[in-house]
Amino acid sequence: MVLLATLVSIVLGVPLGVVLLVTSKGYFYYSKPFYTALGTIVNALRSVPFIILMVAIIPITKFFVGTSIGTTAAVVPLTVSTIPFLARLVETSLKTVPYGLIEAAQSMGASPFRIIVRVLIPEAMPELIANFTLTVIVIIGCSAMAGTIGGGGLGDIAIRYGYMRFQLPVMVMTVLILIVMVQLTQLLGDFLAKMVDHR
Repeated sequence: MVLLATLVSIVLGVPLGVVLLVTSKGYFYYSKPFYTALGTIVNALRSVPFIILMVAIIPITKFFVGTSIGTTAAVVPLTVSTIPFLARLVETSLKTVPYGLIEAAQSMGASPFRIIVRVLIPEAMPELIANFTLTVIVIIGCSAMAGTIGGGGLGDIAIRYGYMRFQLPVMVMTVLILIVMVQLTQLLGDFLAKMVDHR
């Protein structure tokens, strides 16, 4: 559930973040109306609590996966809630690249697409990896929350066995597993970010 939601969020969230960047003031395709409209949609989706979003988009979940319960169904609201979150992080990461590098690439005749692929993304890669790591951690937390309303996974085990059957050891083990998952994810993310950081 976490891996699939992360993959889909990155595949859709990164391009969305790039679109937010290039349509913002000072970049290649600046359009205030478009950026404002897209930014409003992204902010609106980010502001909806995951537990509410999961219930609100049940018809969409059923349309895509044929059911509204289980780990597969939970991937849909997980990605819907994470894509705008990641898009804003990607936009922020790309804005850390000095504008002088963009101007240098433009002076050599590079197209906007080549600047994005060859300059912006490589230069911002340490920040991007750090934000991907943060996204995975958020998804881990939301996936546990998804278990409370039939999403399966560790949250489902914690609720059904730990809480409803008063099995405290199960609850404690579930929390410990989540802590370990988050710690390992953060360590891996920090390691990868250092590997690609050549500054």
